[in-house]
Amino acid sequence: MTTVATGLATRDLLGIRDLSAPEIELILQTAFAMKEIGTRPIKKVPTLRGRTIVNLFFENSTRTRMSFELAEKRLSADTLGMTTAGSSVSKGETLLDTARTLEAMSPDMIVIRHGSSGAPHQLARICRASIVNAGDGTNEHPTQALLDAFTMLEHKGRLAGLKVAIVGDLLHSRVFRSNVLLLTKMGAEVRACAPPTLVPPGLRAMGLHVTSSLDEAVSGADVVMMLRLQLERMQGLFLPSMREYFTLFGLTPRVLERAASDVIVMHPGPMNRGVEIDSEVADGPWSVILDQVANGVAVRMAVLYLLAGGEGEGGDK
Repeated sequence: MTTVATGLATRDLLGIRDLSAPEIELILQTAFAMKEIGTRPIKKVPTLRGRTIVNLFFENSTRTRMSFELAEKRLSADTLGMTTAGSSVSKGETLLDTARTLEAMSPDMIVIRHGSSGAPHQLARICRASIVNAGDGTNEHPTQALLDAFTMLEHKGRLAGLKVAIVGDLLHSRVFRSNVLLLTKMGAEVRACAPPTLVPPGLRAMGLHVTSSLDEAVSGADVVMMLRLQLERMQGLFLPSMREYFTLFGLTPRVLERAASDVIVMHPGPMNRGVEIDSEVADGPWSVILDQVANGVAVRMAVLYLLAGGEGEGGDK
């Protein structure tokens, strides 16, 4: 049984690799309390009243951005949204100059999504505000892994001992990296499945079972997580065709017959139906994909609360 921490060690959330197992447990348990707020007639608490949070999104986003904004509003924070379009970034301003400009306005937290790996870490070195990584390049997406773990915990009651198959574009996926770090820390068995051209090096050294056989990966799995092909990050020819990819790696009801009888199917979105997942699976009884979306709000509320509302329990910058 994991001992639950009493607070987070830092005021930033830059990646899962920086969190201990007790800290992960703390976030997940806090998220259960935050989810209850969403069931109330008035879905708002004054926890972060008077705090200012800037959402700095340099990449397109639907689920992540909307759920962060909703989480902030439910905690009564003052929020400011900024995208590349319409900002001085489009005029050539650097990330660090943008951050210094925002810092001069004294925000309490900055949530950043950026196409370059390490961008949140750069901000954390120069900003007094707490920095939350909402996805950086191909590096990490920590809140996605936390909401995925919360969804597994909600449906399975545990993380330790779960057999989790993660299938798709592993090479370019920050969701994959954060999930592997979290799930292995929490005692789950992770199976990684992809074409050889989309398998990053070093996975076996991390204790993962790596295979290019979808049937093998899914066999007896408690959780199957599908990842989209990130064509926007691919430079070169990684696959013969989308049709062949779906034939070999697309999740269909036939493939799911090999999984555990109570298997759940997950996807961080956006989905490419007919490429990595069949619509019958995405909309079927196995799917908890919309639960992931809903749980994203609760988990991000928990993260913001623990980073900005812990009152002395977090570490110093």
